[in-house]
Amino acid sequence: MLFKIFRSKKPYLDLVFDAGTIGIQLVVSTFIGLAMGYYLDKWLGTKPWMLLLFLLLGIAAGFKNVYHETKKLQNKDKKNSDAGRDTPKG
Repeated sequence: MLFKIFRSKKPYLDLVFDAGTIGIQLVVSTFIGLAMGYYLDKWLGTKPWMLLLFLLLGIAAGFKNVYHETKKLQNKDKKNSDAGRDTPKG
């Protein structure tokens, strides 16, 4: 019973999971850049320069990941819409 519900909602669940993945990628890459910069500043004594540099690099990496993920979703959507046009219409 539960499997039938999830199968009927699969396109919606895929969309929710894809949107969640995009958000998580942006947050995680920003956090990793922040953490790397913080610990490099602590180790090298360059406070706050490494933190700012790696924070900006993390944000840039996050947006790059978001861009690639959205391009992948657009290609997947285009492929699905093109597959529906293969059948001749009388």
